[in-house]
Amino acid sequence: MTVTDDFQVFDRVLLRRRRDRAAGIFREHDFLFRESAERMADRLESVRRKFARVVDIGCHGGELADCLAARGLATPLVQCDLSPALARLASGNGTAALAADEEMLPFAPGAFDLALSNLSLHWVNDLPGALIQIRNALQPDGLFIGSLLGGETLTELRVALQQAELEQDGGISPRLSPLADIRDAGGLLQRAGFALPVADTERLTVTYENPMKLLADLRGMGETNVVHKRRRAFLKRGTLMAAMERLVRDFTDSSGRVHVTFDIVTLTGWTPDASQPKPLRPGSATKRLADALGTDEIETDDKAGQ
Repeated sequence: MTVTDDFQVFDRVLLRRRRDRAAGIFREHDFLFRESAERMADRLESVRRKFARVVDIGCHGGELADCLAARGLATPLVQCDLSPALARLASGNGTAALAADEEMLPFAPGAFDLALSNLSLHWVNDLPGALIQIRNALQPDGLFIGSLLGGETLTELRVALQQAELEQDGGISPRLSPLADIRDAGGLLQRAGFALPVADTERLTVTYENPMKLLADLRGMGETNVVHKRRRAFLKRGTLMAAMERLVRDFTDSSGRVHVTFDIVTLTGWTPDASQPKPLRPGSATKRLADALGTDEIETDDKAGQ
């Protein structure tokens, strides 16, 4: 699939380099991916079905495969990540891992019955296109569960940086990436051809004694800004210190620690199959709503809009 210039929000070459660079220290900063993996495993445990052919797309250091193995759940046949260095790190759990781009997946149609993606798809330029590729890689009645960072993620840091730049530099630049809105997420699954689509959000609050540790974690995760239109100049030390001071002043909790938000949007959908439940045809109900509610039904000749 060719991604046009219209979709080039993120510099994925830079993203790969930053993930490669982070791989050496990734285990020291992978708490968010491990927490998200546990939550995804909770969802998978509620699905009463066994999956034999599983792929982990955007595997980072293999956190999801580790979590599934610890619970005795489905073991991925293959893991893949944009970063060759992270793929090598993930392969240490005994599951094959390869370097592959979510925007150009190398898998044959119907290769898997379960596709998982843990906090990686928010860096994809053409998310509907990536979801279509994932759907094509699934068998009929195959399941997709994917998590990505949502729009309220790091709101506190975003506000602090913008206010500091306005005061110190007289303007603002996109220091943090645009992220998916939960209101659009379910529609994206439908556009990609998934049946029974569900999208929901869970909010995590992480606290820091020193806000500089947050920046170190973002670098160690390989989650720093790769927006094409970002300002190329380094953030000035004075502006950075002003932002950290604002973060401490405006977003410190009762225990004296700085709190920041991570929104995890989870998308769930099935590839269409004749065995799946279908919505009832309009007018096919055999019982009245009034009966179910225990109320009287009042007939009227009025029609909406008249």
